[in-house]
Amino acid sequence: MPDELIDIYDKNNEPLGISKMKSEAHEKGLWHRAAHIWVYNSKGETLLQLRSKELEYYPDAWVAAASGHIGAGENIELAATRELSEEIGIEIKPNELEFFKVIIGQTVWNKIINNEYYYVYLYKFDGDITKLKLQEDEVQRVKFFSIDKLNKELKIHPENYLIDPVYWRKVSVEIKKRT
Repeated sequence: MPDELIDIYDKNNEPLGISKMKSEAHEKGLWHRAAHIWVYNSKGETLLQLRSKELEYYPDAWVAAASGHIGAGENIELAATRELSEEIGIEIKPNELEFFKVIIGQTVWNKIINNEYYYVYLYKFDGDITKLKLQEDEVQRVKFFSIDKLNKELKIHPENYLIDPVYWRKVSVEIKKRT
């Protein structure tokens, strides 16, 4: 993934008025923002993407349908719709997203220290996933998972997922409420 300029925040999600390259933020563990878009359908299933084997951060792992960093000065909702379009080819307007909440995420993987504020959105999609245009350099494939099956899989093979169980429980409860 190419490096990009992102805004930096303090531990309370307050802007510091500075921007750094994403690589520097990850090297130093600087706080920044990301958009996570959880796509679900009328059956209460959630759409996950399998990340490319070539990615530096958690290659070959299942994650939310789309996610990505918020660029410096970028509107969060526009970033979310951009990521949804770029990664899996779903084109929507920002007002079609359902804001869920901000979740604090802290992970360390290899030499990447990822301190992020996840702006979490939900989007209901009952379309045909075989017709989605996937971003080849980032996404291998997409698949709908039932919440119960995903809960079992997370317990048996957590290494296959870039999904924090506590975070996932919050999202899965919210999806169940909406279906």
